[in-house]
Amino acid sequence: MRDHYDVLIAGGGPAGSIAGLLLAREGFSVAILEKDKHPRMHVGESFLPRTMRLMQELGLEAALRKVPHVPKFGAEFGIGDNPATRSFTFRNGLVPGMTVFNIERAVFDKMLLDEARNAGVEVFEETPVKSVVNLVREDVKLATPKGEFKGRVLLDCSGQGTLLGRALNLRQTFQERELQKVAYYQHFTGVERNKGEMVGHATIIMCHEGWFWIFALNETKTSVGFVSHPWFVKDLNVPPKRLLSWAVARCPIVRHRMRDAVGPAENVIVSDFSYRCRPYAGKDGAYFMVGDAACFLDPIFSAGVTLAMINAQQTAPIIASMLRGKTTPAAAERKHIRFIQKSTKPFWRLNRAYYKHPFRELFMHGQGPFQMQNALISVLAGQVFPRPIWALRWRHRAFDFCVFLQKYVPLVPRRKPCKLLDQEPVPRPWTESSAEIPDVVTIAREEQAAATPA
Repeated sequence: MRDHYDVLIAGGGPAGSIAGLLLAREGFSVAILEKDKHPRMHVGESFLPRTMRLMQELGLEAALRKVPHVPKFGAEFGIGDNPATRSFTFRNGLVPGMTVFNIERAVFDKMLLDEARNAGVEVFEETPVKSVVNLVREDVKLATPKGEFKGRVLLDCSGQGTLLGRALNLRQTFQERELQKVAYYQHFTGVERNKGEMVGHATIIMCHEGWFWIFALNETKTSVGFVSHPWFVKDLNVPPKRLLSWAVARCPIVRHRMRDAVGPAENVIVSDFSYRCRPYAGKDGAYFMVGDAACFLDPIFSAGVTLAMINAQQTAPIIASMLRGKTTPAAAERKHIRFIQKSTKPFWRLNRAYYKHPFRELFMHGQGPFQMQNALISVLAGQVFPRPIWALRWRHRAFDFCVFLQKYVPLVPRRKPCKLLDQEPVPRPWTESSAEIPDVVTIAREEQAAATPA
């Protein structure tokens, strides 16, 4: 541990690893302070096509292809009680997208953190930041169980822990009921998959109370999750760790695909979706919030991890220029804040529309005029950085107007929403395993222990 670093990074997830890697390549001394020990389980396992281009730009495609993953060519959407789903491929978007991947975050995040180490970043795992002692540019001080770390600037990449958002009382959760979410998920084997090229499609099944995801992660393991509203699940009188089982039992499509599934009885819980911590940078260039530490959107299509990584890629050169005295702290803050605002704006709009039933009726109907659906596919694919092209922007606006009209005039046939509360449940949605499914976290730690000399 040095006496002083150029850059301190709180959090060793994808945003922290990429920011650290790029700054280390520029010759700066960087310390990543990560509270956990990698690999560790994390949500956000289905990536946007823009991620693959990012991996290529960072020179990490070869490292990515060495870890287990499933190629992803598109996505599948459906209504919970209707077996007729609708699929699309990224190559058919208005802005054609690349093939990307589904991957278990434990292996992906560890791969990125290892690459940051290889670039010269000093990584301190199991080192949570206990408090921000001083937040002044050129004199940042962080208290940890391993002692005090000092640096010139702080990048908050702490994810939903929102280190600075909480310390500076900047975290604002949206009061709109539709943006308040909680997710319940788990990993299973034996889940029915699509065939051929569609095996890696991200499956999104919608219902009145929320939506489900089904992501193939490797040859055998599948991630299944249910996203709903905290005010809805609060009144169910169902144990939170059994909520996924409750929901699957009442959703005909998901229940059918999980008829031969095997997995743990209890689910993982992730809450506090859709918040922001403004300003995203401040204190005369002393801090910059990156990725989920700055803001987080509803996890539709797992946009959050892609946003976080591209945010890190864009922020690293801004920090480098400021540290070299080529950019003023005020200008660096403005560029960072402007990028976050512009890049997240299309997703905020999409999130607000997604939970309106007229949006789902139009989207599930298929291609409308002026290739509007193809434009939405491109937005979902992450073709919005640093800003969506005009052809996407006006079609997105036009689709929003059609959603408004559909509420009053049926531009496409009406569809009855699937209400879980109206469905007849099946008592056992899947076979409960007596032990957790062996995962890469357990395997990696066992291999690491075996390789360590006594």
